[in-house]
Amino acid sequence: MFLCMGLIEDYYQRFNSADWEGMLSLLDEEIVHEVSQGQVQHGKSAFRQFLGHMELCYREQVSQLCVFTQADRAAAEFWLDGEYLRTDSGLPEARGQKYRLRVGSFFEVRQGLITRVSVHYNLKDWLAQVQ
Repeated sequence: MFLCMGLIEDYYQRFNSADWEGMLSLLDEEIVHEVSQGQVQHGKSAFRQFLGHMELCYREQVSQLCVFTQADRAAAEFWLDGEYLRTDSGLPEARGQKYRLRVGSFFEVRQGLITRVSVHYNLKDWLAQVQ
């Protein structure tokens, strides 16, 4: 249980450091990524592309991270402080708007690697903040 908690904390520390390769090293090759309000993505290659896209459009930091674990599953709740850098497809125009969202994410872990991550936030709240 504590190994799982440390893994999730490490995942978000690497996120805050923009250490994308470090984040990817914590993922199983067949990672299932359930993107909030989006399509389910499969595999580390798709996750790498997602991170690259996010880096172009957003600058974000996780704060007040709280991780809950049970056996091979974990949940995390945190605040996401961000800046909208570049207009993302189908979304309002980016002008450097700042935003703050409460986010929840869920994980499955197998053999010390993350096999599923599912991220959830209130899209209407984000839209109201950037418009």
